[in-house]
Amino acid sequence: SRYFIESNIGSNGALVVRSRFRPRYEPLMVAAKNSKASTSRRLYFEGITNPNEIMRVSRQFPDVISCSPVLRGNVSARAGFENATVDLYGIDPALHAQTTDILHQLIDGNFDDFRNNTSAIIIGSRLAELLQTSVGDTVQLLAPNGEYWRFNVAAIARAGIGSIDSTRIYSHAKVAQALLQQPSRFETLFQHNAVSWQEREESTLQLFLTLRMSVAITTSLIILLAGFGIFNVLTMSVLAKIKEIAILRSIGYRRIDISWIFLWQGALIAAAGSLLGCLLGALMTWGISHIPIRLRGLLYTNHFVVTWEWQHYVFATFLALLAVFIASYVPARRAAELPPVVTIRGSR
Repeated sequence: SRYFIESNIGSNGALVVRSRFRPRYEPLMVAAKNSKASTSRRLYFEGITNPNEIMRVSRQFPDVISCSPVLRGNVSARAGFENATVDLYGIDPALHAQTTDILHQLIDGNFDDFRNNTSAIIIGSRLAELLQTSVGDTVQLLAPNGEYWRFNVAAIARAGIGSIDSTRIYSHAKVAQALLQQPSRFETLFQHNAVSWQEREESTLQLFLTLRMSVAITTSLIILLAGFGIFNVLTMSVLAKIKEIAILRSIGYRRIDISWIFLWQGALIAAAGSLLGCLLGALMTWGISHIPIRLRGLLYTNHFVVTWEWQHYVFATFLALLAVFIASYVPARRAAELPPVVTIRGSR
């Protein structure tokens, strides 16, 4: 899920501000009884009011690092005999590079070639495979008036998300504005709608949440089974050491001393098991990350995606110590409560 979240935010940003649609017809006033309401027709162009002012205000928030304007539209792309419907993003190269991870997503080509050439585009990796194009090739985009515009592929980007890599093309904002035939000034709107990345990807995040819950349940069951195993080992150890426990009690050992013997035994098992488990876990994680797997659906990857974080090992060690303590407590109490005289007499 982290790979998906980082790829999504790196491509689309953490927050998107877009226009909120209003009715095409609006009443001018409340109509009198038995009369028709007066309406006026509004010309509406999708977009936001004064993007520069919105970005200036947004930058005043302490958590906002950068903002980038985007002009978005759907067009048809053609390269050779291949055609595809694409999602055209008109961007400001300098601002977009500061706001997103597009510089790190390039797998071929040069971002400077795109920035210095208004007739250049950046194309998604899966879309490049579909159109059978590479850096330096020509791609034609169909304008609403039926005219084809020719662009040179300056770079190929891979976000790691199938829906982005298979549809997205980046161009300069002014060029996209002319291609999509958008007006230079948008109509004034009363409101704007801000959509966070959590709202945009709510359904996908719910899927990852379900998967994480299933993994947590499986891990909890494994830890529970390990706890039962330690409980059985220590219980058998108490039964096998009944005579020795009675001798220790008879020479002056207190109940708490006997309890601490078995608690320390459990602690040694937990320490050795945690150390060995962390080493084996790190080794298996490294091995799994190198297993080749070809995914071209929701995510784009050629191997298993794993996350290396020391917090995972600390949390696993804590759970192991807790499980061992609980599993050791009952046998330790049982060993401490054994009556020494009866035990020695019964063991003869």
